[in-house]
Amino acid sequence: MNPDLHLEIHDHIAVVRLNRPTKRNALNDALIVSLHEVFSQLPDHVRAAVLHGGGEHFCAGLDLSELQSRDAGEGMLHSRMWHQAFHQIQFGSVPVVAALHGAVVGGGLELAASCHIRVADDTTFYALPEGSRGIFVGGGGAVRIPKLIGVARMTDMMMTGRVYNAVDGERAGFAQYLVSAGTAFDKAMELAKHIAGNAPLTNYALMHALPRIAEQPADHGFITESLMSSITQAAPEAKARVDAFLQGRANKVTPKP
Repeated sequence: MNPDLHLEIHDHIAVVRLNRPTKRNALNDALIVSLHEVFSQLPDHVRAAVLHGGGEHFCAGLDLSELQSRDAGEGMLHSRMWHQAFHQIQFGSVPVVAALHGAVVGGGLELAASCHIRVADDTTFYALPEGSRGIFVGGGGAVRIPKLIGVARMTDMMMTGRVYNAVDGERAGFAQYLVSAGTAFDKAMELAKHIAGNAPLTNYALMHALPRIAEQPADHGFITESLMSSITQAAPEAKARVDAFLQGRANKVTPKP
């Protein structure tokens, strides 16, 4: 195991921690390779994962101290390595909840965007400084981040260096949850435990089918939705859960105070 990436298994939850606090958890090539390996080799009993950063920051992006001079072909292959690692997070075997705090910058924001749910605390801030450094996002950010906040906001961030604080970032769509400082990990674990209790086939459909349905023309999306709906309903676990609800053995949906 790469010492810069730490993995623990708590029952059905995998906890993955970026462990380069002195570098603000900046991503080097070895860490990208390790992320790919960890998320592609999770034990079969794991049902959800939490990704967080040790120290004061989630991730400050690409480790510029390791930035090498590459020709165009080498640069493309390097970018594709990041794509493969983050694709394994987004389209892997389990839903991933990111616990965000401090810097979520550049490649760190690209990493967070590959997770399914993002929980930010009050210390979180978001930025894409690539524009001011004469480079462009290369870890999937050009695809994933506009889906969270829109093309116009991402353009503004890269052109002007705009930094979003935690409150404005949650409103813009970077995170689905905003909690008090120091509690993002606890909230992420709470959500992961709930997610782990879902029917696995439903979680799989949400991870793999829903984002693709959203990209399809409407008539294609309706067909794909019908297929996934039929498949999930036919699963024995789904039938048991619906039966439990009908017999009054499952909780009803109620508003939270």
